[in-house]
Amino acid sequence: MTSSPAVPAFTLVRPQGAPLDPSPLYTELRATQPISRVSLWEGQLSPWLVTRWEDARAVLGNPAFSTDPTHPGSPKDTPQGPRGFFVNHDDPVHGMMRRTLTREFMVKRINELRPAIARLTDELLTDLTELSEPADFVEHFALPLPSLVICELLGVPYEDHGFFQEHSKVIVDFNATAQESAQAWASLSEYLLGLVETKHAKPGNDVITRLAAQADEGGITDQDAADLGAFLLLAGHETTANMIALSTITLLSHPDQIPHILGGEEQVAGAVEELLRYVSIVHGGLRRTAVEDVTIDGVTIRAGEGVIVPIHVANRDPEFFTAPDDLDLERANARQHLAFGYGIHQCLGQPLARAELQIVLPEIFRRLPELKIAVPMDEIAFKQDTVVYGVVELPVTW
Repeated sequence: MTSSPAVPAFTLVRPQGAPLDPSPLYTELRATQPISRVSLWEGQLSPWLVTRWEDARAVLGNPAFSTDPTHPGSPKDTPQGPRGFFVNHDDPVHGMMRRTLTREFMVKRINELRPAIARLTDELLTDLTELSEPADFVEHFALPLPSLVICELLGVPYEDHGFFQEHSKVIVDFNATAQESAQAWASLSEYLLGLVETKHAKPGNDVITRLAAQADEGGITDQDAADLGAFLLLAGHETTANMIALSTITLLSHPDQIPHILGGEEQVAGAVEELLRYVSIVHGGLRRTAVEDVTIDGVTIRAGEGVIVPIHVANRDPEFFTAPDDLDLERANARQHLAFGYGIHQCLGQPLARAELQIVLPEIFRRLPELKIAVPMDEIAFKQDTVVYGVVELPVTW
């Protein structure tokens, strides 16, 4: 299907003067044509763009929309091919793989990690304050903190973090070629396969060991265990690192709101939900393909047609969130955001992400009450061409 000239090109670029806001194009479409066509791959495909909160939930919660990027009409990242994550499968494969991991991310298990997260936060903030000012907040805190946490959870040696961070950058880069993405994923999978084999011989108290044990029992293969581990390694540090950095920028841009992040546990938990809604780092939208005709808000999406749900746009829907472009850390319905998706494919690791943000963000502003961004906002390089929105670096003083 080709697009007409009137169909706007799907863009990832956020406004230069308001880098945490959605593109004005999508804000306008949400008000005037909440379900409309956009052009993808230079007009090779015209998927639907669903921009309202209610419609986004209707798509994401409906099994008639598939996550499988091998469908011909799938609005996947590039026309060359899909990425190899288990989340790109429908049931029963998705359900089986998800059940393999669910117990690893139960709230009880994540709560057992909280002392380690607090310790690592303290150590990294101490190390940061011993550097010369200004220092890069991303390099010295926002990125290593979730990397250390996910390594501890999975049982991955942290000394290998440079390897998996290098390959992760390629995997989430929309500008990477299909060959580059496939090679990066293959390298990460091969690394994890070697680790699975190591855990067979020398088990530990970690996720990779337990995945290896499931492979021993015949429930999954060693390659399944490696691919699941690689996915968790990628998702567990890239997302939270960017969320920490962008949350810090947001709070420094709204200093009157910082006291809310320094309140009690309940107040902090609510503040984190509003930051998740306001920032919404899933940048390229959630992609689906209709496997049967579905009517959403009077618009019929035909079987085989692709759908993009830009959740950062849906999370700013004024029909559901009052004054959605305002940061309100006491917002009553903030937790109903779609930052982790919705339905059976919603983010498995959300308890871990919440725990990290609830511990890290208050501690940043307790330890560094004079924290400031060391450059003008328009000099900060935002990641406009990646799956996960963030900043390349963030020079700060304290």
